[in-house]
Amino acid sequence: MESTVSTVLPEVAKTVAQMSFSWYDYLLFSIMLGLSVLIGIYFGCFGTKQSSANEYLMGGKKMKVLPIAVSLVASHVSGVTLLAVPADIYRYGAGYWLFVLSVAMITPCTMFIYLPVFYKLQITSTYEYLERRFDSTNRLFASFLFTLGLFLYLPIVIYIPALAFSAATGISVYYITPLVCGVCIFYTTLGGLKAVVWTDTLQFTITTGAIITVAVIGIKSGGGFAEILATASKGHRLDIFDFNPDPTLRDSFWIVTFGIGAFWLSIFGVHQSCVQKFMSVSTLREARLSVIYFAIGINIVSSFSVFIGLIMYARYEKCDPFTIGSVQKNDQLLPYYIMDVASHIPGLSGLFIAGIFCAALSTLSASLNCLAGTLYEDFVLKITGPIKDDKKAAVILKFIVVVTGVACTALVYVVERLGGLLPLVVSLGGVTFGPSLGMFTLGVLFPKASSKGTLYGTIIGLLFSGWITLMAQYYKSQGMIVDVPKPISTEGCLANITMLPLVTHSDFGFSNLTDLNYDNLTTLQYDEMEISDVENKPFFLFRVSYYYFSLMGTAATIIFGLLFSYLLKNDDPPVHRDLLSPVIYFMLPNEKVQVEKNQDYYHLDKALHLVTVNSEKEDKTA
Repeated sequence: MESTVSTVLPEVAKTVAQMSFSWYDYLLFSIMLGLSVLIGIYFGCFGTKQSSANEYLMGGKKMKVLPIAVSLVASHVSGVTLLAVPADIYRYGAGYWLFVLSVAMITPCTMFIYLPVFYKLQITSTYEYLERRFDSTNRLFASFLFTLGLFLYLPIVIYIPALAFSAATGISVYYITPLVCGVCIFYTTLGGLKAVVWTDTLQFTITTGAIITVAVIGIKSGGGFAEILATASKGHRLDIFDFNPDPTLRDSFWIVTFGIGAFWLSIFGVHQSCVQKFMSVSTLREARLSVIYFAIGINIVSSFSVFIGLIMYARYEKCDPFTIGSVQKNDQLLPYYIMDVASHIPGLSGLFIAGIFCAALSTLSASLNCLAGTLYEDFVLKITGPIKDDKKAAVILKFIVVVTGVACTALVYVVERLGGLLPLVVSLGGVTFGPSLGMFTLGVLFPKASSKGTLYGTIIGLLFSGWITLMAQYYKSQGMIVDVPKPISTEGCLANITMLPLVTHSDFGFSNLTDLNYDNLTTLQYDEMEISDVENKPFFLFRVSYYYFSLMGTAATIIFGLLFSYLLKNDDPPVHRDLLSPVIYFMLPNEKVQVEKNQDYYHLDKALHLVTVNSEKEDKTA
């Protein structure tokens, strides 16, 4: 997905720097941080004070559906998404909008295939399921991938808004990053999941306000909704129903629908950040409602981002900022547009920067809470053994949040120096999603999948998807794989050059107006760009659309997982039906199901777990 591989490079500061923060901009930003702190203090110091692991990680299973859904949407809309998706629509068309069809397909899959299994088992970590279904090795491998992926991604999430804020205010990133991250670590540590959910709700409100404000201003400046769509259609931005089955196209109906579908099913269905929140409500029915509301919210936000991209195209249809040199990177386009059309509106700069920061803080706080749960369940307890003291468990969880939060903050200064490696680092997050989805799918849908087979299949799936991604990135850097933008003109630049307040003659790369060759400027169009023919094209798999990378990783994991399960000796005990999805119950022999219903454990790890739990219950009863 384009939003997970785009980067905000330091050049964005050249654009954002022209926004002038006034006292009301600072006030708006400060209020947002202050309210987040107060929410953390409230849930950490009053009421139950998050004094147990269940309360800290699951909100005591008393969370309401709507706040959970809003928190889910907020934590999955980052500053990367807000900046990258509209620019992608502007350059390559609205094919990304087919994302809404993908979400419509994966929502019932999540509700009826994966969620019933997790809810019946009442697990804190999704990776606990892998231990019950397979063994502790599979669980640790999946947990390690999840943790590594977040440690690579979170510093980037933090760096993007810090850079924008620094450029807008002149305050160094070195001061902004620890301050804002410190606030996020504070309320996440103190308040647990409840603080995360309610601060996400607050921050999502601000983010939504920024998006809606930009859309309203854009509709007004673009001549109305109908006029914008007409302009986009004329410019081929709405040519989204391309049913060409060629997988090497950048996007098409099949590529976007099924490619993004696999990517987001791994998030909706099995990712710890989602499942943990689905499990924090009281009933399975409420958990399913949370999935539905989450899907609706994500589709609405994505549709707004797509429409903002069309609005920007309507604005620059006749004078492309990329061609004239005012914008060099995709992620500069939206800030450039906001300054172009709304620099005269008091407070909008602060709202926009606060919106990007809110999106980043939502992602950071949710991820820190998930990291705490995963590291606690999958690593700490493996070393210490069961911790019976609830208060001690809560303290350990809070300590983990502080340590991981500080580590992610420190890594921001590493990210700042990565330069061109940044897109590759972000794309590695997508590489892990496919194998992870394949691993869980083997568990819930394939009773014959064994522990060894699943582990080996997941390793091959990870290597396969990683190999394809790295090679595709290499060939793109060599100019052997090129994404050709949709056509756009510069014929209006001559008439509008004096009307662009943010563009100076030096921005075009010319010392004075007489050096500007308007004949060339007005005839250059993207569809006339010639891409040099490559005699030896890269291998077919490396030219496959990046939307398919997660799907290919999932498929490779399932195929090789089943193959190894049949080839290798299977020493696993019979699989209890509670570990399988209800959608395949009809395939299980009745007599086998009846035997398994009376089985209290599935392997040694599970037996030890149940003995510990029963002992704790007896102690409390006594």
